[in-house]
Amino acid sequence: MRNYHHISPWKGLLLFAIATMLFACQQDRISSDPSLQLSFSHDTVLFDTVFTAMGTSTHRVMVYNPHKNAINIEQVSMQNGTYFHINLDGENDMEQLRDVIVRGEDSLFLFVRAFIDPLDENSPVLIEDKIAFKVNDQTQQITLQAYGQNIEKIQGKNGLKIFPELTLTSTKPYVIYDTVAIAGNLTIEAGTTIYMHEGAGIYAYGNVLAQGTKEQPIIFRGDRTDKLFDSVPYRMASGQWNGIYLIHDKQIEQQPQYQMEYVDILSGSIGLYTYSEETDTTYYPKLILKNSRIHNHSIYGLILQNVNADVSNCEISNCASYCVYLAGGKHDFVHNTIAAYYGYPYTNLNIHSNIIPEDVAAVYVNNLSKNYAKTISSFSNCIITGGRKNNVVVATPLANEYQGQFVGNYLRADSLSELFAHNNVYATEEDTAVFRNIYYQYKKYHYYDFRLDSLSPARGIADSIIALKFLIDRVGNTRKPHPDAGCYEFSL
Repeated sequence: MRNYHHISPWKGLLLFAIATMLFACQQDRISSDPSLQLSFSHDTVLFDTVFTAMGTSTHRVMVYNPHKNAINIEQVSMQNGTYFHINLDGENDMEQLRDVIVRGEDSLFLFVRAFIDPLDENSPVLIEDKIAFKVNDQTQQITLQAYGQNIEKIQGKNGLKIFPELTLTSTKPYVIYDTVAIAGNLTIEAGTTIYMHEGAGIYAYGNVLAQGTKEQPIIFRGDRTDKLFDSVPYRMASGQWNGIYLIHDKQIEQQPQYQMEYVDILSGSIGLYTYSEETDTTYYPKLILKNSRIHNHSIYGLILQNVNADVSNCEISNCASYCVYLAGGKHDFVHNTIAAYYGYPYTNLNIHSNIIPEDVAAVYVNNLSKNYAKTISSFSNCIITGGRKNNVVVATPLANEYQGQFVGNYLRADSLSELFAHNNVYATEEDTAVFRNIYYQYKKYHYYDFRLDSLSPARGIADSIIALKFLIDRVGNTRKPHPDAGCYEFSL
């Protein structure tokens, strides 16, 4: 017969209570052993660019006691204490941060913000401080780093700032908080960076001259320089600001000219929207867009409505709706990469978008609307592709009425009419290596890269005669005798 040892429920509860008390006592017993130290989730807290006179978002650090016994933090101090502000377990008064007990196998929350006064120079300046934790006569430190940057702030009243004319220089970056309207000319120097706050936009009603260079591009982007998640910088999120609008009022006698070269327009709702109320095609505004990048927008990339345009060596990529929308005017697209991988294969981290990317093509040519004159859009030596099957729509009543053309392109699209499409290469299901990288890899800092893969089917297919006027690609590479389609010539 087996001998069962019976323990009454009351004795079991008593033993459990005693064990719990002993464990709790151990957790509360403060050890003076100098070998028992804290551990931190981050030894260094790095803030990206911090605009002077503006606070940053808050960074969180976990302060751990990995030991069985409790630890007494005798003192928390800052080496400098000028630019960084901390809060430990709800307390931000440094004088009160003494004798802070951390129970065994427990943790505290440490919150850190940066606030930097205007600096003596306009280039970014490295600001550094240290948080010291004194435990059992031993000192441990967390390093704090930030790059302080002087800015020029543009902010209006009631959400609007109006300028008769406006010149933006590269002396220091701008942060635009509201809608900015320019009645006359808008001029932007090479190397200028414009940070756009949420909801901010630019409306220009006169001439625009934005002349960047390869070494000093002009950059429009959101003003969040921190991270959306630990491994995702805010610059990867679309819909952070409104967009750039170039508007031609037919009541204004001047016929505006828009010249933009080496301009990056990033992560807004709309990239570049051009529109004219003019009904006489003779007076349509003219856009010249070269060597530029319109990337990661939660609605549209480039819209041309009743506007003539020459667009060359540009990357227009990853927009939730059309990357390029054309309605009214003559448009000449040469050596552009138009890549619609927004949402492919995962979300593009959009903040504000209800658009289903599969519903729209990368390029839409509208020749149906009675509100616009004829749309004559030619695409030569371009790449037009994306995650959807059909990336080119030419909406025209009859194919033989369309006066544009498609020549020497690489297209992921339904076959276009031979009446206006010649010598193009159409994508197949086997074409998996067009670009170096077509999606964002979480936690690997591997972003969209629309330069050509070594096995890209877009290599060597462009029309060599057309390419003679565009011998240098967007990043300065010389095109070969048998040039590649798109804005990037293949290079190792």
